[in-house]
Amino acid sequence: MVRTRATLIQRLKNWQDAASWQDFFDTYWRLIYGVARKSGMTDAEAQDVVQETMLAVAKQMPTFTYDPSLGSFKGWLLRMTRWRIVDQFRKRRTMAKVDQGPDRTNTGTSALERIPDPAGPEFDKVWEREWQQNLLAAALDKVKRHVDPAKYQIFDFYVNKNWPPEKVARKFGVSVDQVYVAKHRITQAIKDEVERLEKKMG
Repeated sequence: MVRTRATLIQRLKNWQDAASWQDFFDTYWRLIYGVARKSGMTDAEAQDVVQETMLAVAKQMPTFTYDPSLGSFKGWLLRMTRWRIVDQFRKRRTMAKVDQGPDRTNTGTSALERIPDPAGPEFDKVWEREWQQNLLAAALDKVKRHVDPAKYQIFDFYVNKNWPPEKVARKFGVSVDQVYVAKHRITQAIKDEVERLEKKMG
């Protein structure tokens, strides 16, 4: 696992490696966006957090050294994301002071002060929940692109839409056993892809 992550990070040091950077973006943008939104960002602000975090990662990659003994890559990315969220709240507070006065709630707490501390359990829980959801979404996208579309539809109707296997079989003109086989194989493919992403990006 360490070797896999270190290899990916080494590839990201090369700005010209468009495929690795696209893979990195595709895997992480939902995570960063989701955490930003749950921290109180608007859609536009969350998109800015994604862009600024990706830019910050790119700037640090040439001198970044992956050392698991100093902490996980996942934890490092958490801190990078949190700093960008803090920056966005500072921008919002500055604009609020210019336009309407200080950004305060009814209790007088500033938006900046309401950001969950990354060292505390609340922010960690949000990050972990978004991390797992992001890995699953990325795995689903990857598997969906590489399996037989008809078999994925069988899986989707049976697992996601909760159709009875007999109804799925009738709709797609297959046996009930084939429905079970499609579900088993695609479920296993998704699990394998989640494990691959965890090893590569965790």
